[in-house]
Amino acid sequence: MSTMEELKSRDSSSFTYEWVYDVFLSFRGKDTRKGFTGNLYNALCGKGINAFIDDQDLRKGQEITPALIMAIQQSRIAIVIFSKNYASSTFCLEELTKIMECIKHNGRLVWPVFYKVDPSDVRHQKGSYAKALANHERKKSIDKAKVKQWRLALHKAGNLAGWPFKDGYEYKFIEKIIQEVSEKIDRRPLHVAKYPVGIESRVQKVNSLLEFESNKGAQMVGIYGMGGLGKTTLACAVYNCIADQFDSLCFLGDVRENSMKRGLVQLQEMLLLELAGEKDLKLCSLNKGISIIKSRLRGKKILLILDDVDSTEQLKALAGGLDWFGSGSRVIVTTRDRHLLHVYGIERVYEVEELKREEALELFAWNAFKIKEIDPSYVDISNRVVLYSNGLPLAVEIIGSDLCAKTKLEWKSALDTYEKIPHQNIQEILRWCGFAPDYAIQVLIDKSLIKVGDYRVRMHDMIEDMGREIVRLEAPSKPGERSRLWFSKDILHVFKENKGSNKTEILMLHLLKDKEVQWDGNALKNMENLKILEMKLSKCQSLKQVPDMSGAPNLKKLHLDSCKSLIKIHDSVGFLEKLEDINLNCCTSLMVLPHGINLPSLKTMSLRNCTTLENFPEILGKMENITYLVLSDSGICDLPFSIGLLVGLTNLTIDRCNKLLELPSSIFMLPKLETLEAYCCKGPARIKGEGQVPETIFSDVKNASSLLIQRDVDLSFCHLSCEFLATILPCLNYVTNLSLDYSSITILPSCINACHSLKKLTMDNCMELQEIRNLPPNIKHIKAINCTSLTSQLKEMLLNRMLLNSGIEYIIFPGSTIPSCFHQHTSEPHLSFRFRNKLPVMAICVVGVLGRCFLPRCTIDYQFDLIIDGNRQINNILNIKWYESNFADTNHIILLDVQLKAKFDRIGRLHSENGWTHAEFKLVKNGGKYMNLTIVHVREQIRNMPDIQFIDPEVPIKKPIRGILKSQKSHKV
Repeated sequence: MSTMEELKSRDSSSFTYEWVYDVFLSFRGKDTRKGFTGNLYNALCGKGINAFIDDQDLRKGQEITPALIMAIQQSRIAIVIFSKNYASSTFCLEELTKIMECIKHNGRLVWPVFYKVDPSDVRHQKGSYAKALANHERKKSIDKAKVKQWRLALHKAGNLAGWPFKDGYEYKFIEKIIQEVSEKIDRRPLHVAKYPVGIESRVQKVNSLLEFESNKGAQMVGIYGMGGLGKTTLACAVYNCIADQFDSLCFLGDVRENSMKRGLVQLQEMLLLELAGEKDLKLCSLNKGISIIKSRLRGKKILLILDDVDSTEQLKALAGGLDWFGSGSRVIVTTRDRHLLHVYGIERVYEVEELKREEALELFAWNAFKIKEIDPSYVDISNRVVLYSNGLPLAVEIIGSDLCAKTKLEWKSALDTYEKIPHQNIQEILRWCGFAPDYAIQVLIDKSLIKVGDYRVRMHDMIEDMGREIVRLEAPSKPGERSRLWFSKDILHVFKENKGSNKTEILMLHLLKDKEVQWDGNALKNMENLKILEMKLSKCQSLKQVPDMSGAPNLKKLHLDSCKSLIKIHDSVGFLEKLEDINLNCCTSLMVLPHGINLPSLKTMSLRNCTTLENFPEILGKMENITYLVLSDSGICDLPFSIGLLVGLTNLTIDRCNKLLELPSSIFMLPKLETLEAYCCKGPARIKGEGQVPETIFSDVKNASSLLIQRDVDLSFCHLSCEFLATILPCLNYVTNLSLDYSSITILPSCINACHSLKKLTMDNCMELQEIRNLPPNIKHIKAINCTSLTSQLKEMLLNRMLLNSGIEYIIFPGSTIPSCFHQHTSEPHLSFRFRNKLPVMAICVVGVLGRCFLPRCTIDYQFDLIIDGNRQINNILNIKWYESNFADTNHIILLDVQLKAKFDRIGRLHSENGWTHAEFKLVKNGGKYMNLTIVHVREQIRNMPDIQFIDPEVPIKKPIRGILKSQKSHKV
């Protein structure tokens, strides 16, 4: 017996619609088998119409067999004969449900015959139909949901146009049915594809846009995508799927080409011939054609497909408005131009998807091997074809057919050729659009040639290959005379032979492996019109120095990363005005950079792991576009004071620069600097202030400081002397976040109060830290996890600072002794109390073991909710969150100042009982699974105490009692 999966697989080919049966008959055997249905079946067969009528062997109990389902799916028309007792058969009802599903998913035609029953009895389940369904609902063996499905199927079928028969001559009635069936089956389906792989899912997506269940008015749907994706194939499959639901059909193919060859008037004549049967009509003008189309078709339910449209004039002449056609009509337009659909107001559109990898492999197998499966010995090279075609069905079919019955050696040779010179047949399909380098980006998008998204421009590989072939044909044997150069072999030839010319506008050299070339730079000097130049010579081990590049003023990218033999960069590179990106990462032999640089267009410069490089160039002019400068793991010993001229810099990374002992103070005056990463440095030891930076830069810093910009300095894992801290801290007056984690500091000097903008200070794992002599005036967050040398006096000072309304939101440090000023407490993660007049000012102390982290990076998250009167809740009224790579496994204290008023105002008017309001402060996240114990305490405030009643009795801090919050005894403090 066939499985449902096998049935679905077989039915997927039905979009080519080579029907097994013309008609499927659904009927109640006891009512009509030996009468009306038997006569109808004989009449159909007598006219040569292949009809399916089930015999008793197909019925086994009440289940629909797979064979019967297949017969329904493989039938072009279903005729359902509703008789008096049709609904009494659960088998008939289940069969009807399957038939109606085929309408929804596969566009089958269903004709109801109301044999001696009123159509409204079927539609609304009245009379015998009401009685039968009520009997089904009373049976325990039948699911009520199933009965609901049957009712819906009857309702939908009863709404379909059909034939009612009450009395009269049955043979005449049957003749009418035979005539309409004959007219329908005489319509021949369109050829879809020899191998319709992947069509089914795409047809269903278009069908969902067509909304067949709605007969209100006409609708238009657009199908768009680049050439070769299968728009016409898809339109043909949709046509075959839904054709029988319309009075008249017309598929106008190649509208773009035929409108140029024959003219739009002749296309109007073809349309009227197909849809209205006007055989001898000759039109004299487009306007006359429009008038006749509207008058002939406004009352007909038609299906019109306009394939390969490329102008609104074509649409205006052939389908100028939805009022041209009758209710329920559908017009489908295929085009490469999405913008055309938008301009014409076609809102329901489907962008044809490229083949998925599995679909492309199957389609290729059919074309190359004539079977579904690929020969195992050809799998690797077949994958190469699929990768090259990049989901384009046209390319898969053409290349598969070309390679059929060829050897693997011939396959490899052909693919090598295609990758250099694209297949001519594929190009002919793609090139009609007039692709040219000066096309506007939006036009390319509208023509479905490129896609823009996620900060990227994406283009199908075939379009890229086509563009390259157009350029190659400019001078097939003389690459130096082409407008663009990208093949490294061609570029190296031009360099070696000095064959550069003023015709070249773009040159992009991406050298993937070493190639030694003798080049003196003169070839570039001959390229007078060169607009874009990129050189990516990564991992080139033969390159020892970059020569004079003054002849390449348009160089935009210089990528020489991992060129291990590179020693010197010519001074001319420092003055290339259009240079945007320099990548010299891992050039471990590099010793000499240009003595000075003035690169106004430079955006990024990376010297990561240049271990022998000691000196950084002088900055000779203000550079406003640079954002990233990376010197990590380099041998840099000195940074010039002129680094302050990098006024656009947002990120400076000098981590693990262990030879860098001095930092110029001008770094801290950079107006846009957001992040300074200097972790894991053995130094630095000094700040140098000699040199001059223009006064305008200082004004830029002051202006930038007024903006809400987060500025981070990371000195984690550094050896920081007290003297260095005393020197650097006054320079950090615009820094908002300062990290000193894992550093060697013993004293935080009092000059930290000069850091007026500092909001967050982290000193985690500073094991030797003993003294904090002052705090920044606007500090909000202080973290000192695992700072085990902190004294009790220092902790008391931190607590007092927070309690004095200093603006500090939380402090974290080691300890387990709860400060004496905290009286009310609980071992549960929530606290209940009553208050009157206004919500009291509170501080909270959370004590516990943070736990140990076994992940590379873990999250600590504490979140509190406030619940008022049991039903009004403010979520996340207080939240602290940070990331750690190594938690502490000892007790820590977290002190939090709770500023509730602003959020509490959202609660609205309080409904108090005798002037008192009930509140519950609840810890809903307690550091995740890493928190072992939580104790919450509320700070006593003398002036507010008469207005607070804690529901739980006060418990000595040394003896926390678990479950204490269950007590409802009130305790007034």
